[in-house]
Amino acid sequence: MRLRLQDLTVIRGERVLIENLELTISAGTSLLLEGANGSGKTSLLRAVAGLLRPHRGTVRIERSDKADCPVAEHAHFVGHADGVKGNLTIGENLDFWRRFMGGGSGGAETLDLFGLRDLGDVPVHFLSAGQKKKVGLARLMVAPRPLWLLDEPSVSLDTSACKVLADMMQKHVDDGGMLVAASHADLGIDFDQRCRLGSVR
Repeated sequence: MRLRLQDLTVIRGERVLIENLELTISAGTSLLLEGANGSGKTSLLRAVAGLLRPHRGTVRIERSDKADCPVAEHAHFVGHADGVKGNLTIGENLDFWRRFMGGGSGGAETLDLFGLRDLGDVPVHFLSAGQKKKVGLARLMVAPRPLWLLDEPSVSLDTSACKVLADMMQKHVDDGGMLVAASHADLGIDFDQRCRLGSVR
C-alpha cells in the first residue's frame, strides 16, 4: 500500500499554495511537511484527506491486492480542532468514534498513557485544551487506519504527552502505517522524508 500524489495543485482565495506536487509515501514510512505559516501545509493535509478539492491533480491510495481506494476510507485526519463533542464524556466520545469508524479496542490503553483514565466519565467541555487534544489523539487508536494525517499534533500537549504522541507515531510507522505530519515543533521522531512547501503566491 502507498499514498500517491500526482500533479497536485491547490488554490485558496485565488492564491496558488501548492503547484504540480508529486509525492509518494509507502507503507512503513513517514513524511514531515515543513514551511512558514501560510505556505499550504494545512491545505495539503486537507486535500489529501478529501476535505478540500484540489484545483488539479490526483490523490489516491494504491494497493497491490485490489483497485485503488478512496483515501478517506484509510485515513485519520487530526487537525487544529480537537474533533470531540463537548457534551459527551471522554468514554462516550471514544465509543462514538469506535462505532462510527468500525474500530476495535485500544482507546482505554491510550487514555492510560495520557493520564486520562480517571476522567473517563467527565464531559469533555470541562477539560483543558491539552486534555481535549489528548482525547482527540486517542481516537487514532480506537479505529485503526493505515494513514495518519496530523496537523500540528503536539500543540497544547505537555512534555509527557508529547513523548506519548511520539511513541504512538513511531509504532504506527514501525507497524507498516503511513504518517504525514505538519509541525513547527520537533515531534520526537526521525521522519523518513521531508517536504518544504514554498511561500504563498
